[in-house]
Amino acid sequence: MVKDRFAGKVALVTGTTSGIGQATAVRLAGEGALVAFNHLPGLSPDETMQKIVEAGGKGFPVCADVGYPEQVVGMLKETVEKGGRLDYIVSNAGINPKLKWDETTLEMYDRLMDVNLKATWVLCSEGAKQMIKEGHGGSIVTISSISAHVGAYDQTVYCATKAGVLMLSKALALVLGEHGIRVNSILPGSIYTGMSRSHPGTVARKFAEDKSPLGRIGEPEEIASAVSFLLSDDASYITSSELLVDGGMLVNAEFNPDEEV
Repeated sequence: MVKDRFAGKVALVTGTTSGIGQATAVRLAGEGALVAFNHLPGLSPDETMQKIVEAGGKGFPVCADVGYPEQVVGMLKETVEKGGRLDYIVSNAGINPKLKWDETTLEMYDRLMDVNLKATWVLCSEGAKQMIKEGHGGSIVTISSISAHVGAYDQTVYCATKAGVLMLSKALALVLGEHGIRVNSILPGSIYTGMSRSHPGTVARKFAEDKSPLGRIGEPEEIASAVSFLLSDDASYITSSELLVDGGMLVNAEFNPDEEV
């Protein structure tokens, strides 16, 4: 961590109950940001808050199901009211149910689009308006996936949403640059998160070990470090980029229907 890297700044991170979002919230708080960390209704924010305190940081929970635009807007409003400003956004919340293409209902399709893509649009566009109003610029990082580039079995719609997140980020970077707002996207490979833990750990690990030239699965903290870099002034001339943090998996992405991610 870089101590005081984000001192005096306010960051909003979505999907922080576990995994990438939690690791990112803890990382940014440990580097000096006041972090508004999002959690779903019904899920406790206590574990994330405890980790933030242990890292020597400060933060506060904001409850919202990002699949509902009005809750996203409410979360942004609460962040500004409690934090006093908005400097950084990390759009991380997402879902990845394993759905066979011919068993995917329109309701399932809509939920995936609402949580993964529409929420990113609402969060980033409304957040950018707040940054423009405040007049100090800002930085936004979205979490896409290597699935934006590679099709995967039982992830047909998920792949489409992550490709949408990637291109949305690039398009937003184009229009927000004049306001001093940078927008970049991170494309993780297999990361050992709560999402991957919902499937047999040995399968997830073996998949990553077989596909990654590094021979291992990634950790949430490795994504968090990339987020920290892209948000920071060290990346001041980087916008519209897509940063692969996949252990080299994409270069070896030959997906087999008998394998699971």
